[in-house]
Formats: sequence, C-alpha cells, structure tokens
Amino acid sequence: MSSTKPGVLNVRAKTGQVIEHHYDDARPGKPLYLLVPGGLIALASLALIIYIGYLALYKGDMPSDQGLTLMAILAPFYIGGVFLFSYGYELYNVPKALRLTAIIVFITLAAVVIVAVLFVVLSATGEGKSRSRSSSSSSTESSASSSSSSGSSSARGGNLFTGVGPIFIGTGAPTRTVTHEVIREVPVEPPAPQPINCPYCGRGYVPAETNFVCPSCGAATPKELLSPDAGAQQPPSDH
Repeated sequence: MSSTKPGVLNVRAKTGQVIEHHYDDARPGKPLYLLVPGGLIALASLALIIYIGYLALYKGDMPSDQGLTLMAILAPFYIGGVFLFSYGYELYNVPKALRLTAIIVFITLAAVVIVAVLFVVLSATGEGKSRSRSSSSSSTESSASSSSSSGSSSARGGNLFTGVGPIFIGTGAPTRTVTHEVIREVPVEPPAPQPINCPYCGRGYVPAETNFVCPSCGAATPKELLSPDAGAQQPPSDH
C-alpha cells in the first residue's frame, strides 16, 4: 500500500483515502461519522445565514438588527460544522483540521460579505427605481391635472366670451334689422305763479297766494290779468 498522502485540493484522492480509512477496521476511528454530519450542519447553517441576510438586507421583511443578531447566533454552528467536517477530512489531525477550518470559514465569510453587499446594493437600486417611478407618476399626474385645469379654464373663458353675444357666421342669406323705438314720458312741472299789479291801487302781488284778492285794496283780481292755468284755479265769483 502506497504511503503517499494526497493534498487537500486533490478532492477525489483525498475523499477516497477518507473512505478507505473509514472502512478499514485496522485503523482507529470512523471519519465519515464526523465528515458527513459536520458538512450537513455547516451547509444548513450557511443556508440559513444567507436566507436571513436576504430577508433583512434585501427584501426588508425582517428588521436589519434582528437579522444580524440571528446571523451572529448561527455563525458558531456553521464554524462547528466546518470543524467537524475538517476533522474527519484530515483524519483526526487537529492542526490540519484547524487550518482547513480557518480557510473554509475565511472564504465563506468573504463570500457572505460579498453577497450581503450585493443585497444592499440591489435593495437600494430597487428603492431608487421605485422612487423614480413614483416621482415620474406624480409629475405626470400633476401635469395632467394642470392641463385639465387649463382646459377647464379655457372652456370657461370660451363660455364667457360667447356669453357676450351670439356669433353669427355668414351664410350669404340676407338679414333684416328691426329697430324698436322706446318712448319715455317725462313729467312737466307747471310754471310758477307770476305776480301781477292791481289795476285799482297799483300794488303787485301773486293772485294764487292771496286767494285772487288784492291784499291792499281788497279788490278781486280781474280775469284778463290771469294766465289760463291760474284762471282755472281762481275760485268762482259771487256774481
């Protein structure tokens, strides 16, 4: 039997050596009993870490603080599973198992950091796109509302303009203009009473104010000195 040991990166040969050691009753230990459960625990823990990071950092369905806390709790389970896998893979060689565990955990940590950064970037990009869509939709709605308001105002302006009077479009037919004459009566005030001179004593007076009697001599006012309107108002004589 060859004493040459395959390297860690020679997966096929190294795995064959582990299987051969497991089924060889002359050798101590059963490495597959550590390798298989450790690998399953490491893979399950890593899958949960990635899923929680997806929910907390990308989807936003979980608070980021809670997601980071759960990822920190799952990290020891992942490291322990990797160590069990490495301990069985290196055939119970503790220094080699620790070195392989550190390499796998470091590579995985780098991959998880890269994935987390990608989740954050994609989440920020999605939020930026949604904001740009919302802003564009709001600007479209505002422009539509302004255009509708301007259209309604122009429609109102058209109604005001047409409300001034009908607009006739010439069709060539003769038209007839009808003119209505409006007559409005204005009341005429009667002329003011005119003073006269008494033919007997020569004193001037207004007959209507003295009951058509001279205030000096008491003679009745002659009818020929009265105007027609004043004569109509003169009381009848005693004769």
